[in-house]
Amino acid sequence: MSKKQRECQKYSKLEGFTVQKFCWIPQPIHLKGINRLEEGGFVPLLQPALPSAELSPEVEAVIFRSGNFSCSMMEQLPHLKVIAVHGVGTDGIDIGSATQQGIVILNTPEMNTRSVAEHAIALLFALNKKLVASDSAVRENRYQKFKYEGGLCEIFGTTLGIVGFGAIGKTTAALAKALGMNVMIHSRQPANEIEQAGFTKAESFSALLSKCDAVSLHIPSTPETRQLINAETLSLMPEHAFLINTSRGGLIDEAALLSALKNNKIAGAALDVFQQEPLPADDPLLSAPNLIVTPHTAASTEQALINMATAAVDGIIRVTDGQLPASLVNPEVWERRRR
Repeated sequence: MSKKQRECQKYSKLEGFTVQKFCWIPQPIHLKGINRLEEGGFVPLLQPALPSAELSPEVEAVIFRSGNFSCSMMEQLPHLKVIAVHGVGTDGIDIGSATQQGIVILNTPEMNTRSVAEHAIALLFALNKKLVASDSAVRENRYQKFKYEGGLCEIFGTTLGIVGFGAIGKTTAALAKALGMNVMIHSRQPANEIEQAGFTKAESFSALLSKCDAVSLHIPSTPETRQLINAETLSLMPEHAFLINTSRGGLIDEAALLSALKNNKIAGAALDVFQQEPLPADDPLLSAPNLIVTPHTAASTEQALINMATAAVDGIIRVTDGQLPASLVNPEVWERRRR
């Protein structure tokens, strides 16, 4: 048995399967996605490292969750036809190189909308109710002292600022409104569309920051939005305000946020995403007071993981069958894509 045959046997559960095409999956996806991939005639390569030199020419698809997908990585997969993003964000992918090489990029928008919106609201509750600090107080025998310190807040009647009014921003806004919050939106969308949805459009980003009790970020990371939250914009927020980010780490200048938290310029922050992921255990940001961190799990509910995995696989199968996927990131590549 050749090395290639041994690897095929290792990665495929289908005995007697004649290998024709492989899908590299560097980070885990839901088993339902794996099953659908195999039903579609692919062998899943479940490994963090690039496939071996012997197998790499057989890789036609990749399911990408996080990290960086560089030009050099693509060049090592000479027959790669499609990169399916397990989620929405494509900032880690060299889209220009993929397009130049004829590689289709697709993503899976709205598959994790509810999951991320609920996580943002959960972080909002955690900040206002000091849930993490409360847990520590009980475990560290500070029960009575913490009980009478005060500082816990109700969110009813407070104002939540939503930055971005895509699917996740809209769902987060709707959940906040249902909880009795006032909701202010910063978005390029027309004011009448935002008002028809039952919310108020902020006059400007600065106005939103200065008027809201909490701000939740729901925009992609682009050159224009990089470090949108910085020392200058943080200074516009009230001292009692909270910042929540379940979108992309690049939106925040983490050094500026650390300074703002240490100097009580804002009351707290909750982050699910970071400039570097995974966040190093010795990162200075972790020394910030009133900071809640979660390991990029906003989109990791069972329902969302199934939705994203199966949507990614469905997109791969459509592309390899010559059909347009539901969400094409680089449409200009379609007519000259690899076949």
